[in-house]
Amino acid sequence: MLRPATAAVSPPASLQVLHWWTSASERKAANLLVAYAAADNVTWMDSAIPGGAGLAAVKVLRSLVLANDAPEVTQIIGASIGEWAELGMLLELDAPAQAGNWNAVLFPAIYKLVQHRQHVVAVPIGIHRINTLFYNRALFARLKLKPPKSWSEFEQIALKFNAEGIAALALSSEPWQVATLFENLLLASGGQQLHRELFVRMNAQALSDPRLTEALERLRLMKSWTKQPIAERNWTEVVQELANGEAAMLVMGDWAKGELNVTGLPTDGVFSCSAMPGTEKFNLYSVDTLTMFTKDYAHSPAQEKLARLLLTPAVQTGYNNVKGSVSVRRDADPARMDSCARASWTAFGLGASAQVPSLVHRMSVDEVARDAVIAEINHFFADDSVTPAQARQRLGAVFRALHLRRSDH
Repeated sequence: MLRPATAAVSPPASLQVLHWWTSASERKAANLLVAYAAADNVTWMDSAIPGGAGLAAVKVLRSLVLANDAPEVTQIIGASIGEWAELGMLLELDAPAQAGNWNAVLFPAIYKLVQHRQHVVAVPIGIHRINTLFYNRALFARLKLKPPKSWSEFEQIALKFNAEGIAALALSSEPWQVATLFENLLLASGGQQLHRELFVRMNAQALSDPRLTEALERLRLMKSWTKQPIAERNWTEVVQELANGEAAMLVMGDWAKGELNVTGLPTDGVFSCSAMPGTEKFNLYSVDTLTMFTKDYAHSPAQEKLARLLLTPAVQTGYNNVKGSVSVRRDADPARMDSCARASWTAFGLGASAQVPSLVHRMSVDEVARDAVIAEINHFFADDSVTPAQARQRLGAVFRALHLRRSDH
């Protein structure tokens, strides 16, 4: 008996994906990408490496590359993209970029970020705003307070909460979280120009700016606003402290919003957000990006397919709504964003005058420089005997060493 001919269905292509999205909200966002990929006949084989700020994932990637076993897709962000591309290890994604008209639909700064030597080498999927102040609406209502717009208001509100026996600020002593708070304070005190001189150009002369001293002094003061003693905790635990009403405020990237939403606390309901006081004009940003490692080009069709998929409007909206970030597309619909996301996306869209690449979150300098600066900020925060002048001197030594290292290369 003859059977009718049927069209051959190709088996799904499999791609190993290494990333550090392991919190509840990050996991939900990643699972959304897994589902979209599966619908496009690509199997996303998940390799999620726990650890805040991707520290462990970066180490795992290096060991896999040394073992000649690099995953096909890897979360690499910021300055590190160019370093890996320079080694010739990243697949050039010019074909999907041209097909999707990325140079027109992406924000110019995002398109520049994913290019190396005029080739597209990464896929941007979301923009996080680091200068975000989250606040517990119920606690603010209880004390009849409004979110602070200036440092003086910030300080007055903190004192009122502490007087009521409520921690004004949720904070961990984990180094990257401390440095994230400090980067906010530096931007608030010194604006975009001082941030650029210190955290992009690493200009040692700028260390004498009194606004740096002001930011250091404010960082130390804010220790008194927190639950004592300050423990080193995962960022998700710190977010939960705000959600539980154990602390009134939190300064963190808007991935915290994704985590709050996943606990069932709606934006503009139980909690809300505003820009860190003094930084309203700016978007201190980090961008989620995926890169495609290539060895023999066997996986390049599936890698290019995934790259095209990640930039589609539906995936952009779905992923960023869960993750807490905002779309990298200039044509995204702000009506589909909550108030926090709209403020972030609008600020980023203002262009270079508003965009500030985060040092702590890998946008402005390489891993070595980032780690060295974070270590010095954390040293100052942890040891009250270290003066701001000594912190500036130590940062000066770091800057000089880094410039020597760059000149050697």
